[in-house]
Amino acid sequence: MTSQKLWGGRFTGANDPLMDAINVSIHFDRRLYGADILGSIAYSKALAKNHIISPSERDSLVTGLQQVLQEWDDNKFVLQPADEDIHTANERRLGEIVGSVAGKLHTGRSRNDQVATDMRIWVREEASKLLANLKELIAVAVNRAEREIDVLMPGYTHMQRAQPIRWSHLVLSYAWFWQNDADRLAQYIHRMNVLPLGSGALAGNPFDIDRDFLATELGFRGVVPNSLLGVSDRDFVAEFLFWASLVMIHVSRFAEDMIIYSTSEFGFVQLADTYRYVWDEVAGGGCGELGKRRMQVLFLIRRSLRDTNDSIAIVTLPRPPADQSYLSNPPPPSTGSSLMPQKKNPDSLELLRGKSGRVFGQGTPSTYNKDLQEDKEPVFDAVDTLSVSLQITAGVLSTLTWGVVGLLARVKIRRMRAGLSHDMLATDLAEYLVRKGVPFRETHHIAGAAVKLAEERGTSMAHLNLSDFQDLHPAFVDDVTEVWDFERSVEQRSTQGGTSEKSVRDQIEKLREWLKQGTKH
Repeated sequence: MTSQKLWGGRFTGANDPLMDAINVSIHFDRRLYGADILGSIAYSKALAKNHIISPSERDSLVTGLQQVLQEWDDNKFVLQPADEDIHTANERRLGEIVGSVAGKLHTGRSRNDQVATDMRIWVREEASKLLANLKELIAVAVNRAEREIDVLMPGYTHMQRAQPIRWSHLVLSYAWFWQNDADRLAQYIHRMNVLPLGSGALAGNPFDIDRDFLATELGFRGVVPNSLLGVSDRDFVAEFLFWASLVMIHVSRFAEDMIIYSTSEFGFVQLADTYRYVWDEVAGGGCGELGKRRMQVLFLIRRSLRDTNDSIAIVTLPRPPADQSYLSNPPPPSTGSSLMPQKKNPDSLELLRGKSGRVFGQGTPSTYNKDLQEDKEPVFDAVDTLSVSLQITAGVLSTLTWGVVGLLARVKIRRMRAGLSHDMLATDLAEYLVRKGVPFRETHHIAGAAVKLAEERGTSMAHLNLSDFQDLHPAFVDDVTEVWDFERSVEQRSTQGGTSEKSVRDQIEKLREWLKQGTKH
């Protein structure tokens, strides 16, 4: 094989180096190497099936392509200056291995349908990994919710204390967001899993290639029904990026809440002091035939210098790309200040919140256009960001502490309890009168008057006496004192999806059942 460009037959002059620089995509689309080779292996089989190449030529191509794949996996593939993209690089290297028969591989195939196929394979594989990450995160949230179901805390609206809730209820609210994200992703994987290969440059394949055979070989549920659509459709990219942005908004919500609740002013939760990790290579890792390696990162969280026991959370991460140093060296959950020795900053949560901004799209004319080359980097970046963010979120959530041990753990729970105030039970006071037959619109004003009276006296509503309440409405009787029980307030929210213990346990059971069944795609 020569170093001539795949498209260079009609051109006589040399390209402007500046044009070469802007045209080259190998520096980022090299990540498609596995998908590109899988597609080529399947295509060589389809060519032989139609007698366009011989069985021996097919076998030669398949063996050569497998060697190219192994070189990429072993980080031994050597790029050449003329390798403008992953397709050129792989075909050039294949020619060096098997000779001129490599030139038959592209028969009837265009880089237009080739890259569209590569992207769908790659996104499908990565989306499946992200789905697994989400399920791990949801399981962490469910386990915490079940373990800490007795903890009460203030619920907030407009960042003002509103009503008592269970800590578990808050944790499960994140889990339900993530469960919706997982369901959306499973539906997306099914929807986008159709094959463009066989569309040619735009008008279809002239050699009657068996596209259904190709779809089966490559794990697609069907084929794109129109060749113009096949080479130009990047809706699946836009849809993935929308999905990714939504997930990161949900991660950001969790991060923002935990940042606030870990401040000295709230003191509800505490981040671990240290965050140590070990990269340990594991073969396979559910990456299918792409031959990629998985890594296992071990988060060793030392809760305190006084605590001799390490708390361990294990999550899996793909090998980080060389140019993504933040994946190779994730930050500790908290750090100090270079100036103020007392500071403990929630860096992990702030970075999770900040990374949501990375994952946030331009229309093109029909069929293939070169600007579609620009679809890859945002997707690669979104996958990298989501992969590390979901797993770090799971690590942070699983190792979030109430304090150090023993007494301090109880102090954190008491801080949550201390955040509860009787004015948060004003709605319960209104509901008390509703149960006595007073219309809610009237009881709302009466409860508001009770709040005002307590404020004027500089006391709590719970310290108002019975005559004070009866001056507001005669329906108040001795049992009004039961209103000031926070546990009772929480337990009254017993409808489906409420914050009572039964309702929270029902949510835990539903999520456990969902995790057990998995998501079908």
